Amino acid sequence: MNSVLLAIILIPIIEIYLFIKIGSQIGAFNTILLIFFTAIIGVYYAKYEGLNTIRSGFMQIVKNQTPAYEIISGAAIAFAAILLIIPGFATDFLGFLLILPITRKLIFGNLSNKFKKQEYKKNNFIDGEYEDIDDNNDRKI
Repeated sequence: MNSVLLAIILIPIIEIYLFIKIGSQIGAFNTILLIFFTAIIGVYYAKYEGLNTIRSGFMQIVKNQTPAYEIISGAAIAFAAILLIIPGFATDFLGFLLILPITRKLIFGNLSNKFKKQEYKKNNFIDGEYEDIDDNNDRKI
């Protein structure tokens, strides 16, 4: 079965289960408040981390380095913000994991290191072709 289709089916089932379990423990009104609270806090924190990532990316560009981790991190923060906006406890948990810099570094650190290793393999040579020109065929300007 396609993994996207499986995720579309399983995520709402997990969220509904968690709504019922947590709602029965803390009450329906508190559950709704908690969902709104995590969405608001998460979006503001995503904005803060996104601006830090942009700042760090510009610093990498100024140092003439490829901002590989910053690009991956920015995409992860955008995805985390979407997960935090979607109502649910499982998506909020995954969203907060992706927004926190420590867990983001653990998850995507190896991926960005692969891009940086490819950058160091590049040579600073310019390829080109040349042709010897006889003095008799030179044009005088």
